[in-house]
Amino acid sequence: MATKPGVLTDWPWTPLGSFKYIVIAPWAVHSTYRFVTDDPEKRDLGYSLVFPFLLFRILHNQVWISLSRYYTSSGKRRIVDKGIDFNQVDRETNWDDQILFNGVLFYTGICLLPEAKQLPWWRTDGVLMAALIHAGPVEFLYYWLHKALHHHFLYSRYHSHHHSSIVTEPITSVIHPFAEHIAYFVLFAIPLLTTLLTKTASILSFAGYIIYIDFMNNMGHCNFELIPKRLFHLFPPLKFLCYTPSFHSLHHTQFRTNYSLFMPFYDYIYGTMDESTDTLYEKSLERGDDRVDVVHLTHLTTPESIYHLRIGLASFASYPFSYRWFMRLLWPFTSLSMIFTLFYARLFVAERNSFKKLNLQPWMIPRYNLQYLLKWRKDAINNMIEKAILEADKKGVKVLSLGLMNQGEELNRNGEVYIHKHPEVKVRLVDGSRLAAAVVINSVPKATTNVLMTGNLTKVAYTIASRSLAGKAFRSRLCA
Repeated sequence: MATKPGVLTDWPWTPLGSFKYIVIAPWAVHSTYRFVTDDPEKRDLGYSLVFPFLLFRILHNQVWISLSRYYTSSGKRRIVDKGIDFNQVDRETNWDDQILFNGVLFYTGICLLPEAKQLPWWRTDGVLMAALIHAGPVEFLYYWLHKALHHHFLYSRYHSHHHSSIVTEPITSVIHPFAEHIAYFVLFAIPLLTTLLTKTASILSFAGYIIYIDFMNNMGHCNFELIPKRLFHLFPPLKFLCYTPSFHSLHHTQFRTNYSLFMPFYDYIYGTMDESTDTLYEKSLERGDDRVDVVHLTHLTTPESIYHLRIGLASFASYPFSYRWFMRLLWPFTSLSMIFTLFYARLFVAERNSFKKLNLQPWMIPRYNLQYLLKWRKDAINNMIEKAILEADKKGVKVLSLGLMNQGEELNRNGEVYIHKHPEVKVRLVDGSRLAAAVVINSVPKATTNVLMTGNLTKVAYTIASRSLAGKAFRSRLCA
């Protein structure tokens, strides 16, 4: 929320909560009905394709979100080191509001504007016109609109909401109050309306321009550098025509520099280019993986557990795992993810955490509970765990904890198999239960002589009892 929320801060459908998607439902149903019932020769493809295009935009954004979180969790090419807090996750859960808003306006425009009906698939002159208008008037007007939004009056009422996210994610690009989105839509509609009025518009020019805006917005906020140096070496003027994630990241950390939209030349012209832009760009490109002290090696559980990974849907992952009715609708994507994990046998960093001076990373083995129960998968899974241990040792990891079924007695005798096979490794190998027990035991005051534990007699509880007798001068008693 902005510091001093102004007029039209909230979205019109905010009171609807999760039912906000009904605002687009009548249009989607009507366009589908017309596509099925209209004469093929009179069918308006532009009207019929609006809803599928909205779904494509959501998928496009989600790909960027997952890619960004994958890279930033490992540290590779990361720009800003700070973590993302829960407030930002909650604030950015409504990133699809902008897509719904655009969808309603697209449908309305097609219904009200005769020029928007029966558009051809392609017109070269319309594409060139849209590109030139964007590079000229749109970029120029955005620069001054953006500077105006940084004036204390507008900033405190509107733009401060966007800048609450110091560490940006791709979806940060569309987190604005409703009034700001109205201004942005009017600005980006200039090339589209111009091509409509000059009768040079086409379906692909409209779709291409919106995809370009989405792509550049996501790239500029992804918090990892991905544009290689050689592009700027091969074509030096590109530095004036295309910004980098480092360029826009500085705007979120410095606030008074790098105002341009996607083409930085107005910052060069008006002297608002941050002097450290090139340095940060090169530093981010050269950055390797983070130093890791502790690794927790875990795995997927049920097929639906993949949605609870932070690299997926952050808002969904913030809730405790539970099966919900709408997850049945996601089964096509769930099945695809299961097939993907069959062929993509590499472990990956799920997220990163810091505790004082310790860097911790959960590493994920792309295998499910059911696969751990199959005897013929035992060797393959053990090989993946072994590779993870050797990689952790190579990176200088101090402790690796085997989580969930990675510590199975029948699978690898709680990790002893790897210790005997690789006695030279320096990484300390523990199972998750014993690590949790060690934390509890070490938190007990030294003067304690008796400890009583009640509740369910879990493996952790038994481990605490046995370890406390061996390593502490107090008695531990279990009570169900």
